[in-house]
Amino acid sequence: MYNKVVMLGNLTRDIELRYLPTGAAISKSAIASSYKYKTSTGEQKEEVCFLDFNIFGRSAEVANQYLRKGSKVLLEGRLVLEQWTAQDGSSRSKHSLRVDTMKMLDSKSEGQNTSSDYQPNSQDYGQHNATQYNQPAAKQPTNNYANGGMNVQEHRIPEIDIDEDEIPF
Repeated sequence: MYNKVVMLGNLTRDIELRYLPTGAAISKSAIASSYKYKTSTGEQKEEVCFLDFNIFGRSAEVANQYLRKGSKVLLEGRLVLEQWTAQDGSSRSKHSLRVDTMKMLDSKSEGQNTSSDYQPNSQDYGQHNATQYNQPAAKQPTNNYANGGMNVQEHRIPEIDIDEDEIPF
């Protein structure tokens, strides 16, 4: 089990799609996510977090096809530490997000993007996986007040009427 990271924001650049020698697709880009708050003195502040990310397999090709700089996305995955040696011989490193689940949040009127989920099988890079891609998203009420005024879909949990006499403990 790993610690899950969820990032909601906009792409800072177009998707860069490449193929590994094995034929598996890998796409790279970066996301910017902002956090707005008030200080104790009432001053409005904003922190912006920029994070590079990698997507593998069919979802990398989907991202390349439908996402552009500025596209709003929700990415879920895990942080990985990338390490390399620079041309000057120095050791370099950075954290990036290895995406397991991608949700495109732009509406059709804002471009060709649709709101859809794509969850690749993280073990089958390069394998076509027919999961939830391009399925119309169920229309859910949005909450414009949570998360700094961003439109985020609420997940409604159905109520279950249970009589207390039926509970075995």
